[in-house]
Amino acid sequence: MATRNIVKIGDSILNKKSRPVEKFDARLHQLLDDMRETMYQAEGVGLAAVQVGVLRRVVVMDCSQDKTDYLELINPEITETEGEQREQEGCLSLPGESGITLRPAVVRVKAQDRDGNWCLYKGEGLKARCFCHEIDHLDGILFTEREIPYTEGLENSVSE
Repeated sequence: MATRNIVKIGDSILNKKSRPVEKFDARLHQLLDDMRETMYQAEGVGLAAVQVGVLRRVVVMDCSQDKTDYLELINPEITETEGEQREQEGCLSLPGESGITLRPAVVRVKAQDRDGNWCLYKGEGLKARCFCHEIDHLDGILFTEREIPYTEGLENSVSE
């Protein structure tokens, strides 16, 4: 395994749509292993292949505090969403930047594993946001395009 350089804002590759993975081989496994090491070393909770300069529909993520919920998603698709959440997001490709985004509260995803088998996943809270954030990367969308004003939706939450 090796760490890879994380592509930063300003590189046009971040705005490109990633292509589906068709070959589930040693080269894909090496990419997944490298992405895992890169994500953990950068102290991120998710990383899309485009963020390491590879235009393939590949995501690694681990939203757990103790780093025990590692997932590999190949050719992921959001199949269902429920509710909404407004939370702060950041991105390894936009160091130092963060903003409030509106995302589903619950997300169901269909994706392939490193061997090409289809799997189903469900995420709530941070995991749901991470699914959406990383899959957006695969479509060339950054979280800054999903930002909402800080006060939007908060007017009813102020207590008197």
